[in-house]
Amino acid sequence: MDSKEKSRIAVEALKDKKGIDIKVLDISKVSVMADYFIIASGSNKNQVQAMTDNVEDELAKNKVYSNHVEGYGTGNWILLDYGDIIIHIFNEEDRLFYDLEKIWRDGVEIEF
Repeated sequence: MDSKEKSRIAVEALKDKKGIDIKVLDISKVSVMADYFIIASGSNKNQVQAMTDNVEDELAKNKVYSNHVEGYGTGNWILLDYGDIIIHIFNEEDRLFYDLEKIWRDGVEIEF
């Protein structure tokens, strides 16, 4: 499965849990780190964790598993590393503070 299809599945999983302001940035031309960054917000810790769980479950149905998960316990900023896609799920306050969209503004926002 290619990185674009993995990203599409992840975005749908985030939408299923009412993710807020979901953005997909194609960073393949500006970084070797990954092809896509997916950035989304939840309104509280429980929602952020539920969004994370749903992404992991939906990708696992397609035999896609994360290399690393960081921040699940606090639920402020959870990072899911799938190698070619990196998913950032924030609470709303931390998303504003870290402003990854500004840092990675050279990436191209895509829609599914």
